[in-house]
Amino acid sequence: MIEIINCVQGSPEWAQARLGIPTASEFASILTKGRGGTESRTRQTYLYKLAGERLTGEVMDSFTSPHMERGKLMEEEARSAYSFVTGLDCQTVGFLRRGRAGASPDALIGEDGLLEIKTKLPHLLIEALLKGEFPPEHKAQCQGQLWIAERDWIDLAIYWPGLPIVISRAHRDKAFIAELSVAVTQFNEELDRIVTQVAAYDRVEAA
Repeated sequence: MIEIINCVQGSPEWAQARLGIPTASEFASILTKGRGGTESRTRQTYLYKLAGERLTGEVMDSFTSPHMERGKLMEEEARSAYSFVTGLDCQTVGFLRRGRAGASPDALIGEDGLLEIKTKLPHLLIEALLKGEFPPEHKAQCQGQLWIAERDWIDLAIYWPGLPIVISRAHRDKAFIAELSVAVTQFNEELDRIVTQVAAYDRVEAA
């Protein structure tokens, strides 16, 4: 079952809705392997961050660069550009939750599609335009959104004012989503163990 939480992305309500659960924007971190197949530091950091959220009930601060802030401000402009070019209507959504995982797509498109917006500096947008392929660094996030939302396709729109908007479509990759689902389940199980272990320290100290 998909739970749709109507809120403004980035708001306190949105932050609470995703507190303590893995989300699509970090699915790549969950899939990342360390050297020799060991656990990566990136995955471990994300694991501990979510454990901290569950134990304290507080959202852990994350890094936000000036470019990321600028990208948030451009998001509506990018959505309008996407609609103009494609003729498709965008329905904004707050947060989608599926069990103990979630996603925040930038728009729902019709009954089957999603939109994910990335604002990239001109030289990066030009590189993506000339490559003419779906950027592999966004695969985990976008396929994860299709999994959470139970949709068939997602358009990744790369935008910067004054340049052509680059739109790449990816369809549901069942094999990748099956692998991702298992990885997220294992991640949540490990997260449960860590939370239980840390909570036990409080009981020992209290005794």
